[in-house]
Amino acid sequence: MPLTAGIIGLPNVGKSTLFNAITKSQVEAANYPFATINPNVKTVEVPDERVDKLSAMFKPKKTIKTTFEFTDIAGLVRGASRGEGLGNKFLGHIREVDAICHVVRCFDDNSITHVENSVDPRRDIEIVNVELALADLDTVQNRISKVERKAQTKEKDAVKEYELLKKLKKALEEGQGARSVELNDEEKAIVRSFNLLTIKPVIYIANMSETDISHPEDNAYYQEVKKIADEEGNKVIAITARMEEELSRLDEEERQLFLEDMGLTHSGLDEIIVTAYSILNLCTFFTVGTDEVRAWTFTKGMKAPDCAGVIHSDFKKGFIRAEVFSYNDIMEYGSEQALKEAGKLRVEGKEYVVQDGDIMHIRFHV
Repeated sequence: MPLTAGIIGLPNVGKSTLFNAITKSQVEAANYPFATINPNVKTVEVPDERVDKLSAMFKPKKTIKTTFEFTDIAGLVRGASRGEGLGNKFLGHIREVDAICHVVRCFDDNSITHVENSVDPRRDIEIVNVELALADLDTVQNRISKVERKAQTKEKDAVKEYELLKKLKKALEEGQGARSVELNDEEKAIVRSFNLLTIKPVIYIANMSETDISHPEDNAYYQEVKKIADEEGNKVIAITARMEEELSRLDEEERQLFLEDMGLTHSGLDEIIVTAYSILNLCTFFTVGTDEVRAWTFTKGMKAPDCAGVIHSDFKKGFIRAEVFSYNDIMEYGSEQALKEAGKLRVEGKEYVVQDGDIMHIRFHV
């Protein structure tokens, strides 16, 4: 199943406009609440110049980048956890994503309605976070009522779960997300089964005007979002959703000229996609050849047989070894033959922990 980031926030903060830009698609981006009811889902390529350079070197018949899914989720409002504004349906959509991109309005524009009638990033973030926490509190309390009796009988697994649930309940009642609770590896595995909203990693996206995007630090609204992100240990990315939507319609040369005119070195969208990929602890390894150059997604810490299984289950089942070299080395030496002569091509076994940027030839037998 593809990894997914959900784009959330209050109504009319620029979520659907951002989604249009990220995916170069057209969904309704109307100036009224709940213009989006059913979530729009689109798969995007993860920008990675390493794939382009490997493709230029090996000249394959096919080049395939790794992908990531974005979901445009309708705006949340006060009371969403109690079902306000179709809240239960929207919260359900958030449960299905792996990471959250929380769009926050950081611009003034009287022609675009604000559901709270004023722009206040701290209040807007708190509204969404409180609704997510309340929904999680309901989940935790329901789970407590199911496991409490078993815990009282000293059933080992039930006692562990019950103690964990009490920690989560305390944090959520104090307005803290579940991610604020320190968990060991065993507890993390238990929490995953609860599918909590506030355990998901978050990127704050400060949507500001074109006049402010070149110097986001001068925008007081952005400063407030950054302060909150820093307090929580999350990242914030400044963008202009409308400008990014326009950029997405241009070819690469026009796009670069546009960015230069705006005094920008790169697109905010590329940063969002790469950051969404990285906050899930994801990395990339490559397979190369004249038939195909391809990027593959894996989770940091995975060993060679598991990464082989990403390509095909038979590769994991019959894994013998992996011939490995790094992207940086192939760029430096220019060919696999030169790598061999320099002793830079390694043979790794089942215990090898794959690194981001590794290029692998898998040897297997089934």
